[in-house]
Amino acid sequence: MINRAFVRVLMTSAALAAGALLTGCNSDQVALATNAKANQPVPPKLVAAMTEKDMDPQSPILVRVFKQEAELEVWKQDRSGKFGLLKSYPICRWSGDLGPKVREGDRQAPEGFYSINPSQMNPQSAYYLSFNTGYPNAFDKALGRTGSQLMVHGDCSSRGCFAMTDEQIAEIYALGRESFFGGQRAFQFQAYPFRMTPVNMAKHRNNPNMPFWRMIKEGYDAFEVTRQEPKVDFCEKKYVFNAQKPPGATRDPVFDAAAKCPAYVVPDEITTAVREKQQADEAEYAKLVAKGTPVAKLNTGIDGGMNPVFASRVPGASTGLSDAGEAPGLSLANFQATPGTIPGHVNPPRAPDATEVAAMPASTAPAPATTSSTSTRVAAVSAPEKPSFMSSLARKVGLGGNAPAETTASAKPAEKTAETKPAPKPVAAAKPAETKQAAARPPFKPAASDAPATTASAPAQTQASLVSGAAPVLPSNSFDSRFAGFK
Repeated sequence: MINRAFVRVLMTSAALAAGALLTGCNSDQVALATNAKANQPVPPKLVAAMTEKDMDPQSPILVRVFKQEAELEVWKQDRSGKFGLLKSYPICRWSGDLGPKVREGDRQAPEGFYSINPSQMNPQSAYYLSFNTGYPNAFDKALGRTGSQLMVHGDCSSRGCFAMTDEQIAEIYALGRESFFGGQRAFQFQAYPFRMTPVNMAKHRNNPNMPFWRMIKEGYDAFEVTRQEPKVDFCEKKYVFNAQKPPGATRDPVFDAAAKCPAYVVPDEITTAVREKQQADEAEYAKLVAKGTPVAKLNTGIDGGMNPVFASRVPGASTGLSDAGEAPGLSLANFQATPGTIPGHVNPPRAPDATEVAAMPASTAPAPATTSSTSTRVAAVSAPEKPSFMSSLARKVGLGGNAPAETTASAKPAEKTAETKPAPKPVAAAKPAETKQAAARPPFKPAASDAPATTASAPAQTQASLVSGAAPVLPSNSFDSRFAGFK
């Protein structure tokens, strides 16, 4: 199956290259059409996991990230129509604090629901491979929030993004690519501060972001109980999940993030299942608060986090704001080798020094980190992400109309930081700067597939699954059929 898919990619690339030569297109697009990094096959171990879980290699995917746990999950639709967890990846580095991104330059990684279409996939990334999260979405814009170039990428270096190792992003990118070739027009990206469990909600009950977190928890709960991608809309500057037209209505409701909500209904089976879960969660939450569950301290002076899997391999590193807590997740015991190459220029999160802690109110001083680091944050600012071949291709076949501004050639500069520091001693051999965007790379490392995947199941209800403004899911192979004229 993967061999056939890879041959199809190469045939498409060759046809596009020939067409570009005939029409005098930019030679960069010809080179990108055969980009080795972007065309890596899905690793055999993941293909075997798909077979075991009754998933088609080209079925739709869904991605979830959790800051506190520093984990990224790839979910994939099985042949029953439900989504199952294919694989969890430890996040090498993420930026900012728990809470949504608000403005350009605040170094925050976003939180919320976003839609990723082919135009947001960047095989020419300065960080090996990447995809743009689509921040800001309509909700963010309605609140006046700003920001650009918010990515999931490789290189384990973050300035407002979610950074993986190169080997990890190669797998994730390949899974997204195959879902597009299978007919998925856009996959959903859900970003959370932490797993939305009663324990975590109780620990963070005094956080000023709690109203926002309770709002997006409704979408989290809908996915948990249905294992279906929640349909996402926005109105009255809030999220609306799984909205449908009322009985007797002739047209679907039209949503505007800044306008009054239209008339809509949510299917009874979803409403009932979500309500039952929320009631159980609230009962557990009340018990935890009543017995005096400690409130998590607000963190000042710590920039983001790093999964313990990586922090344990970086001398003097701290996990920062990352803490698995009591929620199930990855553990060091699952990894005999590091899941990918940690670059020599990695900037792990640091704990605030004694002067900073002394200046903080007792109620906001952060808890001591597992291991302290005396280094300051890195200052290097990368070049803006280049326009991608997938972006150009998507616009030509009608998929890129809603692509965010940061994926275009006129994109704003990436998030920056004004602090400087000398580069730390390499943990692994540092990659020469001039090869960062080159196609030649070390062999794909099987260590990226060492984390065991787990499954989860729950009652499901099939339905249209979109983030507002995204294109609908197409029948299988219809993305491929757009190139039928070349065959």
